[in-house]
Amino acid sequence: MSDSPTVLCAQSDADERTETADALGDAGLAVEEVGSVETLTTALDRSVDCVVTAFDLPDGDGFDVVDAVRSVNPACVVILYTEHAPSDLPRGGPEQVVEYVPRTVPESRERLADVAAMAAAEVTQAAYPVPETESERLSAVQRYDVDQLAAIDAFDRLTALMASHFDIDVAFVGLMDEHEERFVACEGANWRTLAREDTICTHTILSDETMVVEDTHEDPRFAEVDALKQLDIRSYAGVRIADEEGNAIGAVCCTDGEPRRYAQTELDDLQRFADEVEEQLLFRRRLQGDP
Repeated sequence: MSDSPTVLCAQSDADERTETADALGDAGLAVEEVGSVETLTTALDRSVDCVVTAFDLPDGDGFDVVDAVRSVNPACVVILYTEHAPSDLPRGGPEQVVEYVPRTVPESRERLADVAAMAAAEVTQAAYPVPETESERLSAVQRYDVDQLAAIDAFDRLTALMASHFDIDVAFVGLMDEHEERFVACEGANWRTLAREDTICTHTILSDETMVVEDTHEDPRFAEVDALKQLDIRSYAGVRIADEEGNAIGAVCCTDGEPRRYAQTELDDLQRFADEVEEQLLFRRRLQGDP
């Protein structure tokens, strides 16, 4: 697989599409050509960093492309490359497109390639780390509807026990969705969701080792995260939870409003709590007939 940012190039005219793709390729981008909204939708996945599209396509228009991209990968940049001025577009509006490059300017393809390269580079520099198997991980998370699995009560009891056992402010079980962490049980606070870029757990799920942050104010990854300050998270310990294939689906965690160290015996106990969550999730999923 190429290490270059990936761009889908959507134009109906094959010759024009090839010229555009060549210009994008010369800028160091990995380009896949498509000629319609349908073929673009088929080619879309989370590995695509940028989409360059004409406005007029055989089975739709540029705003159909925007809608398709947003439904699959909201972080993907869409660049409208067209002879139409934004004010002349028959529907939609320029706010729906991240970038606009007019075909009417001199050396428009070279300008397009520069814009696409910069935009794609920004996307690949994510605001938070993502596992190499993120697509598989997200598919695994979707199999765990905790409400449907009737696991809420069990996790509420477990997090209450954790908070008492560790003498901490908050204990929680969180599932890591694509763009946010969803708290399925939370003792000591009424947290529902938190943007993924603001979570410590998005780092926890990268490794099977226990994640400990003794003082968030002293850790450069978290010192400037306002959300952690608002939630009064000064210290943190978390263990990732995974499915039977090893896909990280979330974490079991402790937080406190004061800096805190954890003894090895406490970390061992936290691992046992995480093991219990994994077992409960797998057991209840199998009861529903999901192998």
